[in-house]
Amino acid sequence: MTAPTAAPGRRRPLVLRNRAFAAVWVGQVLTQAAVRMFQVGTSWWLIGYAASGRGGLAAGLFMSVSTLPAVVLAPLVARAIARCDHRSLLRAAAGGAGAAAAALAVWAGTSDLPVAAAYAAALALATCQAFFDPCLTTSVPELVEDEDIEAATGFELSTQSLAGLGGALLGALIVDGSGIAGLAAGCAVAYCAAAALITTVRLRSADTRTADAAAGAGTEQAGAPPRRTLRQILGALPYVRAILLSFAAANLFTTAVFVVMPLYTASVLRGDGTTVSLLEASLGAGTLLGSFTGARVPGRPAVVGSACLGAMAVALAVPGLIAALPVIAGSLLVTGWCVGVIGVRFVALFQRLVPTADKPAFFAVMQAVLGATFPVASLLFGLLGNHLSARTLCLVQAAGLVPAALALLLLPGHSRTADAPVAGPLPDSAAPAPAPAAGGAR
Repeated sequence: MTAPTAAPGRRRPLVLRNRAFAAVWVGQVLTQAAVRMFQVGTSWWLIGYAASGRGGLAAGLFMSVSTLPAVVLAPLVARAIARCDHRSLLRAAAGGAGAAAAALAVWAGTSDLPVAAAYAAALALATCQAFFDPCLTTSVPELVEDEDIEAATGFELSTQSLAGLGGALLGALIVDGSGIAGLAAGCAVAYCAAAALITTVRLRSADTRTADAAAGAGTEQAGAPPRRTLRQILGALPYVRAILLSFAAANLFTTAVFVVMPLYTASVLRGDGTTVSLLEASLGAGTLLGSFTGARVPGRPAVVGSACLGAMAVALAVPGLIAALPVIAGSLLVTGWCVGVIGVRFVALFQRLVPTADKPAFFAVMQAVLGATFPVASLLFGLLGNHLSARTLCLVQAAGLVPAALALLLLPGHSRTADAPVAGPLPDSAAPAPAPAAGGAR
């Protein structure tokens, strides 16, 4: 008698079927939760404690410093991902961030911490994360089978949502209760735990890296074309390039929410760390929901993305018109859902459109392009926060998203051959296949 087989569509969730992916995914949850906790907590520390009266500019400068490495180091990150063992790179990034956070915790626990030290720590943590995130994204095909790529992408993108929830709920509360020293100590524990988890994982490519390298060397000697530069990669993918530029413009206004939210809490709601945590948690919960439901939203990615940007514009305008905590929390929930849907649809699209050989460089440059506006947005809205009310800043954010939504909507649809990966073309719809119905994203 043969053993019964599971009915189609009834497979267990991916994190239960694939232990290696589960370990790496939990590691990413820990690292991004740590960096988000540090960002939220330190921003609140600057606005509420260390830089009262000029907290807008201080928080904006802090968030700007936190995003610079992903932009400046993109070429170096791409080369490192292409040449280094992925598990070793992930482990080194998590371990380095843990060491930096531990050093900050000791400093803050033994003496008064200067604001410059918080900026330096943010720079160190962001540098480590700039290597970790694109390396993990590139490693997804090494952890899962091809049919699981979209489910893995959903889980990976949900990491940011889980990080938003954990960081939001803990960051400002820890600062109110234990100060910056307690915040840094919590981040150090999370980073070290992530490094330990990644140590237990063996990527599928690790067994064949030496053989592949030897084969690659032989192919190059036989006259194979050299590895393409970042400019060449984007030049060969005009549809993808246009999408990235549209979202980069949108990010100039969406990412400012991380500066505007604590300012709004302090100046309009007159709240404390608990209020900041509630608002951040609403945003993170919405993104988590969007990450797991994004694959089921019908329509071409450009149409879905434009609709989501339009919905975000409406949602971000609400706090500028109605200063009620439940209404604002609901608006941030909608905003987060839109972010999650956009992430799942477009990262899955890029996984299929970008040739495998170009993925290390592409995902590094994607992070850089999308993050390039974050330092500008943080500084701009931080500076404006010292001169304009937080409610006015919300309306500015909403107005800025409208042109980006229209630009994305008007992008010409690509054909079967345009922007097609070497492995094969994408269907005309350019939409990733829906996730299995049972149990959400798998």
